Amino acid sequence: MKFGGTSVADLERIRRVARLVAAEAAAGKQVAVVVSAMAGKTNELVAWTDGAGAAAAGLDPSDDEYDVVVASGEQVTAGLLALTLRNMGLSARSWAGWQIPILTDEAHGRARIEDIPPDRLLASFERGEIAVIAGFQGVTPGGRITTLGRGGSDTSAVAIAAAVGAA
Repeated sequence: MKFGGTSVADLERIRRVARLVAAEAAAGKQVAVVVSAMAGKTNELVAWTDGAGAAAAGLDPSDDEYDVVVASGEQVTAGLLALTLRNMGLSARSWAGWQIPILTDEAHGRARIEDIPPDRLLASFERGEIAVIAGFQGVTPGGRITTLGRGGSDTSAVAIAAAVGAA
């Protein structure tokens, strides 16, 4: 499943998404959910990087620290959705891109996914957990957070589905 920023824009909408996810789990499905940052949060985070002097210093989305800041929006959403699912009595766990790992090249701000080893997610499914995955992000071979650029959460969702062999 994949939910964009408008679908997870606030806590009430996250609760609605949790009910949709819970219905899939109740139907006996192993569920992976990829989420975007809450509506407007990525723009806010980008503005913060500008406020920290990134633009004045000539830094752009290709800077690795920029990716660290901007990727945090999806992590917040993933954590909030996992907490909501747990509060509903379900087993859920949030995943950042580096934890799976979603392996990318080193093109910060526009990274390309190179591989997603499915082992950790499949083990999570075997434990009965719902995997709530922060979209839009990955990790370089050297362990640095990357972002995938426009449409990155959609890209993440498709790649995760392929990696775990989703129907």
